[in-house]
Amino acid sequence: MEMNSSHNGISSHKEKHHKHKHKKKYILGPDGKPKIGPDGRPIKIKHEHRESINHTGDAVRVKKEKSTLSSPKAEKRHFDAEPGERAKKKAKKRHAEGEKRSIKSDPEGSPIKAKKVKKEDPAEKWKWWEEADQGKDSGVKWKFLEHKGPVFAPPYEPLPHNIHFKYDGEVMKLQLESEEVMTFYAKMLNHDYTSKKDFNKNFFSDWRKTMNKTEKTTITDLGKCDFSSVFNYFQMKSEERKARSKEEKQEEKKKNEALIEEYGFCSWDGHREKIGNFKLEPPGLFRGRGNHPKMGKLKKRIIPENVTINCSKDSKIPRPPPGHKWKEVRHDNTVTWLVSWTENVQGQNKYIMLNPSSRVKGEKDWQKYETARNLKSCVDRIQEDYMRDLKSAEMMIRQRAVALYFIDKLALRAGNEKEDGESADTVGCCSLRCEHIKLHKHLDNKDYVVEFDFLGKDSIRYYNKVPVLKQVFKNLVLFTENKEGADDLFDRLNTGTLNKYLNSLMDGLTAKVFRTYNASITLQNQLLELTEPDDDNVVSRLLSYNRANRAVALLCNHQRAAPKNFNEQMGRMNEKIEKKQNDILDAKQDLKSAKSDYKHLKTEGKRKTYEAKKKKVERLQEQLMKLEVQATDKEENKEIALGTSKLNYLDPRITVAWCKKYTVPIEKVYNKTQRDKFAWAIAMVDETYEF
Repeated sequence: MEMNSSHNGISSHKEKHHKHKHKKKYILGPDGKPKIGPDGRPIKIKHEHRESINHTGDAVRVKKEKSTLSSPKAEKRHFDAEPGERAKKKAKKRHAEGEKRSIKSDPEGSPIKAKKVKKEDPAEKWKWWEEADQGKDSGVKWKFLEHKGPVFAPPYEPLPHNIHFKYDGEVMKLQLESEEVMTFYAKMLNHDYTSKKDFNKNFFSDWRKTMNKTEKTTITDLGKCDFSSVFNYFQMKSEERKARSKEEKQEEKKKNEALIEEYGFCSWDGHREKIGNFKLEPPGLFRGRGNHPKMGKLKKRIIPENVTINCSKDSKIPRPPPGHKWKEVRHDNTVTWLVSWTENVQGQNKYIMLNPSSRVKGEKDWQKYETARNLKSCVDRIQEDYMRDLKSAEMMIRQRAVALYFIDKLALRAGNEKEDGESADTVGCCSLRCEHIKLHKHLDNKDYVVEFDFLGKDSIRYYNKVPVLKQVFKNLVLFTENKEGADDLFDRLNTGTLNKYLNSLMDGLTAKVFRTYNASITLQNQLLELTEPDDDNVVSRLLSYNRANRAVALLCNHQRAAPKNFNEQMGRMNEKIEKKQNDILDAKQDLKSAKSDYKHLKTEGKRKTYEAKKKKVERLQEQLMKLEVQATDKEENKEIALGTSKLNYLDPRITVAWCKKYTVPIEKVYNKTQRDKFAWAIAMVDETYEF
């Protein structure tokens, strides 16, 4: 019986072994069947390896052990590790080694962990610039347009019961509408705006309009209002938000990504295009630029009844929130906006449009820069015309000639007419008043200088002293005769008539095209002048690029306020530079000693030590140079805004061609948003392009 039993056991084992023989020959998948290779055949196991299935069912190849449980160490390894555990440990080790290899050094030499590089969207992008009909504007912007509409601001959340607004020292409970408006002001207590007379006056006036009868009767003096408890509450909420856990932040990120996926894209002529600003601005207090006369006024909540939707007739029309309806639904394919409404403070129309990386925006940019480029071929003739017109017998033509001289030479904006009280007292060339210029004639009667001082776009001050032609100076004297400071300098001229004249000289030419042309040609000329062909250091070349860009920003008056912590930042950079200089002195001393040792002993070891010390000095000197260049760049860029000209005035093809010519990675000059916006230029241009 024992023999039979034993025989049966052996027979059963052989059958089992024969049945699963392929398991020893092939790598198995999670279903237990052999994995198929690219040639259509099962993948065999190499003789020096065997396969183990980990806890997820995935095949893991591990080295074949020489003997089963041949030692206590092997026995422990066999029983302690779950199937595939050793492979996981190895993978973890490889990952750690990979991270170690990715550790870099900053210019100071300190190790810094390499940032995770966010991969570009692998989805196939619409290469619209390759299509034959690019640039032809028939007036029809789209044939099919479908989208989900806007995302409205979340409803107001009332303050907790323990947070109180006080008036004249007494707690006062406000009804929801006036409480919400009160919180807008309370949140800004630490801002400069709340110390401005116009801001406080406008806020208090609009706040009172939201109050009920009791509140309006009681609250009559803003100075008696105590917002401190409300301010502290929102400060606490802000700190709580900053202190959220990684998991909470990830959860919010997922929600935002889901929102973008649903509302952030539209179907535009069969292509999935990204929408720019699908979230409607929440209610709040208007700030404006500079000393805007309407600062502090209430920006009301936008509701569906304020909103006009634009989409195809045959599309799925967006649904308004429950209980609401749209102001209007249009099907106008001659415009590019998806949603529009009128904001209440200045009565301006606002729009939801496509992202700057879209075809419609890209084509508009392309056409804008092509028009500016075309100006290059006829600018000499136009300059000759306005130079001749400086002596015209007709006053309007003289004024037009002087205005064009300023627009061309100083890149001034034309300036649009505004109704009184509509916005801040900002002006451009055509709307200059006599008070905005001062005329200086030097004693030798050879230098003629005009001093400009006015508020330009966004209430940014334009101040400049410039030498001008004698005839320009004489004309300005003539234009200011018998006028008061508040009188128009160019009283026979406006932007409309100027642009109409320019368009007669060249199709599509406006005062703005001059600004784009001058910005772009300045960048190109500055890059030619500043870039050293023999200096292949990327950091030095980037400094040259930023200096060229700064020349444009100065021309266009693109200013910014210096960062509040600028001095601290520069202090830290100077400390790094000083430390690096000391490190170089120490390294040079070590190199000197190593060189002396090598001269005396002439051994291979001493030679290697000397070479290593020499390389260290060179590396430290390169790091010092980078730090010094960065510090110079930062100091020069203290009060200059480079982004505005880069996004709106500089032909991107100049930058792309320069990067390709001097092997500067485009990522060093353009960030992700800019690369998406100018994808057409990056794809089309080689290093030979000239504006």
